Order: sequence, then C-alpha cells, then structure tokens
Amino acid sequence: MSSGLVALVIVIALIVVVALGSGILYDSRRRRLRRRFGPEYDRLVGERDSRLKAQAELAAREKRVKGLDIRPLTPAARTRYTQEWSSIQERFVDEPAQAVADAQRLVMAVMSDRGYPTERNDQVLADLSVEHANTLDHYRAAASISQQAAEGAASTESLRQAMIHYRALFQDLLGAPGEQIPEQHIASRLAPQQQVPGQRVDEPPVTGQQAREHGAGAGAAEVPPRQS
Repeated sequence: MSSGLVALVIVIALIVVVALGSGILYDSRRRRLRRRFGPEYDRLVGERDSRLKAQAELAAREKRVKGLDIRPLTPAARTRYTQEWSSIQERFVDEPAQAVADAQRLVMAVMSDRGYPTERNDQVLADLSVEHANTLDHYRAAASISQQAAEGAASTESLRQAMIHYRALFQDLLGAPGEQIPEQHIASRLAPQQQVPGQRVDEPPVTGQQAREHGAGAGAAEVPPRQS
C-alpha cells in the first residue's frame, strides 16, 4: 500500500472518529438540556424552528444564571414570606383581584431576594427556566391573568387559577413546602359553580349534573351556588 493511500485511510478514519465523537457529544448535550429544561426545551425548539438554535439559547441561559448571585432564602425570610402569603390568600375572599396583584408582587419580591433580576419580564422567564423550569408555565399563565385583571377583564375563576399558578411558583422559589390556599377561602368565590365534597381547589369546575351524580345513592341534594 502506498504512503499516499495510507495517509488517505488515516484521514478518513480520523474524520469518522471525529464525527462519531461529535454525534455522541451532541446527543449527550441534547439529553442534558432536555432533562434540565423539560417542557421549555420543546417549546423553544418549536419557537426557534431549530434544535441547534434552541440548544444554544438554553446553554446561554445557563451561563447567564451561573453568573448571577442566586442564593437560598434565610429561614427568617422564608417564614416571613410564608406568613405574607397566608395574609394574601385570606384577602382573596373579599378582594380577589387585589389578592392576585399582591401575589404577583410577593413572587417578584422573593425572586429579587434570591438574586434574580426582575426588571424585564422576558428575562425573568429566561432566568427562571434554568432552575425552575417545572413551574415556568405556571408563571406564564399567572402573568397573563394578572394582565387581564389589570384591564378589568378577569373573571373570579380566572383569578382563582392565577392564585394557584402563583402558589406553585412561590413554593418552588421558597425552597421549602409552603402553605396551601385554604379551599374554603377560594371555593367560596366560585359562584355560580358548585363544589362537590372532596373536590380539590385546582380541579375543574363541577357541573350541576356532575354534582347530582356525585351525590346519587347518598341522598345528597344539589348544592346551590354560593352568592358573593
């Protein structure tokens, strides 16, 4: 075999090795980013219409957040914020729109206390996606309802959902289990919907027919809607 042919074989072998190595690294990176960002990975891939662009953006988010001074809350701060959340959820009964606005403000305060910049909403979403990807959609939904509430276009049910969404992110940011919004406080505002005994506050509304079926055989009568 001539030296030129040997050199060609070596070059081809090197190309194959590099290609295989790159493929392994790419696949490993893809799996890591998908595992870390969860639904946000697929959402961004669809939005950018490019897996490579989405991965580059997510990697850039990781790098940015790594450079921030993100820190856990002190036990005293965690207790203070939890107590404030309890106060806000108590006010939901009489002032649902104001309670949602206060919940949004409290979530922003917790973020700021932990070291997250809160000036730009798009950047807030990007920063949260790195460590709080599982509750990111909760923030999106809550922020959208908060905007509707500011325009006077949010129903009581929408406001209830906003509180649930803010609660999920609040507890995630807190770093420890937070108090749940008492069901009796939230459910009491859901006229003209009906509540079936045992229904969770985050379950879909129950219709009159479903309520009758739930009580069938137990002598339960249809529960009239609570008047606000």
